[in-house]
Amino acid sequence: MIWRFTIRLKGVDALSDDQIEALFAAGCTDGVPASSCGEAWIDFDRDAPTLEQAMRSALQDVKQAGLIVARVEVEEEAFAGI
Repeated sequence: MIWRFTIRLKGVDALSDDQIEALFAAGCTDGVPASSCGEAWIDFDRDAPTLEQAMRSALQDVKQAGLIVARVEVEEEAFAGI
């Protein structure tokens, strides 16, 4: 199942090209990095059996890229297929 969620980053107001490359190298190929108004985040569409597994693997990938997670946001629509 594909799970949609957003990981907000701590201490990053805009992602550099090097940070974006590090994210993709760490396995975040299913994430779309973005930033606006001094805040950076990654929108994920991650395939996993459960939402928890999807979020845990994405968190691990983001940390492996050397970034710090501020929070994870899940929209109600993520549960529409349950």
